[in-house]
Amino acid sequence: MLHVLTVVLPVFGLMGLGYAARAVGYVTDRTGEGLSDFVFAVAIPALIFKTLTAADLPTSQPWGYWFSYFGGVLVTWTLATVVARKFFAVSHVEGVVAGFTAGQSNTVLVGIPLILEAFGPEGAVPLFLLIAIHLPITMTTATVLAEGRGVPVRRILRQLVTNPLLIAIAVAVLAREAAPTGLPGAAKTIVDMLGAAASPCALFAMGIALRRYGMGDQPVLAVILSSLKLVVHPLIVLMLARYVFTVPPTWTGVAVMFAAMPCGVNAYLFAERYRTGVAISSGAIAISTAVCVATSAIWLAIMGVR
Repeated sequence: MLHVLTVVLPVFGLMGLGYAARAVGYVTDRTGEGLSDFVFAVAIPALIFKTLTAADLPTSQPWGYWFSYFGGVLVTWTLATVVARKFFAVSHVEGVVAGFTAGQSNTVLVGIPLILEAFGPEGAVPLFLLIAIHLPITMTTATVLAEGRGVPVRRILRQLVTNPLLIAIAVAVLAREAAPTGLPGAAKTIVDMLGAAASPCALFAMGIALRRYGMGDQPVLAVILSSLKLVVHPLIVLMLARYVFTVPPTWTGVAVMFAAMPCGVNAYLFAERYRTGVAISSGAIAISTAVCVATSAIWLAIMGVR
């Protein structure tokens, strides 16, 4: 429990700093928007590139592992979208933001240190495998859903091929082939520095947005999305991994804890990109990040980690 606390508190603390800085007028809303643009267009792509080029990928695909985790994403995302649209009368894109918020995990900020501490070196391969495809799949899905209604296919494809995150994935794949030993020293340092800036900048910007938008006029929706993320998502993954696909214990534990992480900042960045649903995502991220101090400890106990 103490370890979970030491991991989560700095995350929530950075959001608090952004919130406080905006509250006293030290920074403006434009600061948050600029930081969000930087994170989405530069820092997160650098982090994706770094992760994909360093990942040790297996020769065969662990299909049961994929189906278990993304089956949970599918159910959680769908439930969140239906609830948001049916009971809270949100727009189409806001419904996409709600689903993305409930289905996207905060892996980089909370998941990596927590999962590696819990499962040790044996958890590294399944963890980084999931990280390598988690964001591309969820971001692509969100983009298609947001752009796909009544929009020409050509426009959808243009949105995808010009998406900085997807460009980073393509460049990383090419880099693995062209430079299997990795980037030269100076280039690697630049990529590492940009990637390292992603988390603090995103969290600080999210704190500014939380001050600007608060919980919006639908705080209940933020609570529901947090509950779906912290309880429903990991529960479905556990059921699928343990009783349907018989995934090995360590891989099951990694998938469950990955799902049990709070709502990820990429949902907020996506909302900022479309300038809609920001209050929904920022509120759910704040609530789930605070509550996961307790829920993470419970899920670790369920998975037999002490």
